[in-house]
Amino acid sequence: MEVLPINAIVYNQEKVNIKDVIAPPYDVIDSQYQDDLYSRSEFNIVKLILTKGENRYSDASKYFEDWKNKEVLVHTQKPSIFYIVQRYKNEKGKTIERKGFIARNKIEDFESKKILPHEYTMGGPKQDRLNLVEACGAFFSQIFMVYNDKEQKIEKMAQKYFSQKPYMDVIDDLGVQNIVYLIDDTEDIKLVQQTLSDKTLLIADGHHRYETSMNYSKAHNDNEYAKYVMSYFTNAADENLVIYPTHRIIEKEIDGKTLLEKVSKYYDIEVVSDKESFLEKIEIENQKQITTGLIIRNDLNYYILKLKKDMEKNVDAPNVLQKLDLMVLHELILKGELAYSQDELMAQNGIKYEKQEPVAFDSITKGKASACFIMAYPKMQDIIDVSSNGFRMPQKSTYFYPKLLSGIVINPLR
Repeated sequence: MEVLPINAIVYNQEKVNIKDVIAPPYDVIDSQYQDDLYSRSEFNIVKLILTKGENRYSDASKYFEDWKNKEVLVHTQKPSIFYIVQRYKNEKGKTIERKGFIARNKIEDFESKKILPHEYTMGGPKQDRLNLVEACGAFFSQIFMVYNDKEQKIEKMAQKYFSQKPYMDVIDDLGVQNIVYLIDDTEDIKLVQQTLSDKTLLIADGHHRYETSMNYSKAHNDNEYAKYVMSYFTNAADENLVIYPTHRIIEKEIDGKTLLEKVSKYYDIEVVSDKESFLEKIEIENQKQITTGLIIRNDLNYYILKLKKDMEKNVDAPNVLQKLDLMVLHELILKGELAYSQDELMAQNGIKYEKQEPVAFDSITKGKASACFIMAYPKMQDIIDVSSNGFRMPQKSTYFYPKLLSGIVINPLR
């Protein structure tokens, strides 16, 4: 994979407090959070990535040009790679440090197999992002890419920067510390390029943004900058790369007893009385066989669902997809027994996909939904196997945490 440093536009930290101007990706910002970000600073990146009003794209372009003119946004002195350490505590109190870097990579069609998607996309978000890029001539957020380097050459090289003062050090709204180091040394950049030169990339997050970059590149094939897209790269060989599940909340009205009868056709059911044992057992059993959790409204029990022998063969899909817990759940239960159509699943009509485990449990304890399927942590190898064979997982299968901030770096395209 061809990788280049970024001729970057960044916030001028002499004019702004970086904590006041960063934001999470646009697709996790609701209207209330948008208002909050707007109130923090007149220069918050949300005014570029998710502008209010009817003329969103032209307004974003005006803000972008105005901030550059005011030198709130400035160019780095040299093309650079941005090395990031994201530090946080997991639910068990263990400190996790995920490491990666932001650079540019050449845009490749999926047919080349140099870049692999693993989820499906929808037209609306892609058109929205394309309109924004066309108006502003820049990418404000990065694609999340995963590569595999067991020798961890880049991580070893980057350690020497940790004794230096970071370019940026900011704690986001979720309590994640984002420590950023600027790499502009020619030899260090060359090492990054050489390490990734023979690597295949997996899109972990940002499928819509990547396909937007493909469309923009094709529409501007005489623009050298448009042939590359800004991405964040992290190593699959790093144990700190954590993938969280996305749970399925059933909003259709269904009786708990009826649901258990339907589920029991395919799964052996074990009843657990406490939440902690329930969550622990899902992970333990899922290492042996496809296992999913189930909680039901007005029912104090927790149900462990272990797929019966050879039931995955009832899924009309290639073998590599049959071993996915979500594929089995979607095909046998959601479509087969609960009669959801593919369009309903894609549009989240009568069903909600929830990343936050507490929110999933609250939907049941507060009586907002009929039931919720609690999914096990996805396996990185499963994602790689599916993608490398040319297939895609069910929508919203994975949640790579933590999210990447918008506002660390902007990639201009002209």
